[in-house]
Order: sequence, then C-alpha cells, then structure tokens
Amino acid sequence: MNKIIPNGDVLISEKALKQRVHELGVQLTNDYHGKKLLLVSVLKGCVVFLADLMREISLPLEIDFMCVSSYGNSTTSNGSPIILKDLNQRIDDYDVLIVEDIIDSGNTLSYLYKELSRRNPNSLKICTLLDKPSRRTADIDADYVGFTIDDYFIVGYGLDYAEKFRNQKYISICQQN
Repeated sequence: MNKIIPNGDVLISEKALKQRVHELGVQLTNDYHGKKLLLVSVLKGCVVFLADLMREISLPLEIDFMCVSSYGNSTTSNGSPIILKDLNQRIDDYDVLIVEDIIDSGNTLSYLYKELSRRNPNSLKICTLLDKPSRRTADIDADYVGFTIDDYFIVGYGLDYAEKFRNQKYISICQQN
C-alpha cells in the first residue's frame, strides 16, 4: 500500500517560521498603516499561518474565511477550483489581503483573486507563506512571500496530506512509502 509520510527532512524549522512571520507582520504593519485591513484566509491549511501572522500585525484588522479546493485527497491539483465556503461580509470598503499557505500551480489562487476582484475592494493583494514557482501554470504572483521552495510535497504548520500532519510545528518533506 502506497501512502504519503514525512521523510524526516525538515525543510523549514519552527524557528525560521517564527522569524519570517514576524518580519512579514512588521512589513504589513507598515504597508497597511491607516487602511481598513481585512485578512481573507483560505481554509484549512492557512489557519496556523493566519493566526501567527495576525498577531504580528500591529494594526486594527478584521479576518474572514473562504474554503476553495482543487486538491481533494490528492497531492496534485485537479485544476478545477470550487468555493466550498464564501466570505461572511462585503469587501468593497476594505483593503483585502488574501492570506494563503502555499502557491503551487496558482490555479486556485488565480480563481479566488479574480472572484474577489469582482467584489470591488479598495485594494487586493496576496500574502503566501510558501511559493513554489516551478509548478506555476497560472499567471499569478504574491505581493508578500514567506519562503520560496523547490518542488517538494510538504506537510506541517497547517499543511496536510489527507488532513494529517497539520499540527507539526515545522514544515517537512514527504515521500511515498
């Protein structure tokens, strides 16, 4: 039976994650000073990053959640994103920052960006913890990037395989076993 398991190789340590999230929080505090900031988190993988990031932003802000999926229980995107949970509020009076765990193909995020753009926010930008540009098929880039990584399948710090391994405090590389 083939299954995905972390292979023990830590790609990004807990210490490196904390440091980079702090740096992003400082940058976002400066960039969004005086603006009405709404962080839109893409569930579920981004919850850990969002929680840590928003505590590092020294500004009043609001949060909301969307659930958009194109993976299911696979390690690769099927390319057809669907909204499973939409926002609970209008965004036309906000500077919206989409907070994402990872940009892989970019198809899901491109779909989400276009959808939120149609809702006329004051501004719309993207902050991702992880960017995997080697797999990009959609024309989309993040405005804020935590780490750029090679083409690994990874878990931890909110990222999962079939809903497992999200609770690791670090990000590790997976392998098929």
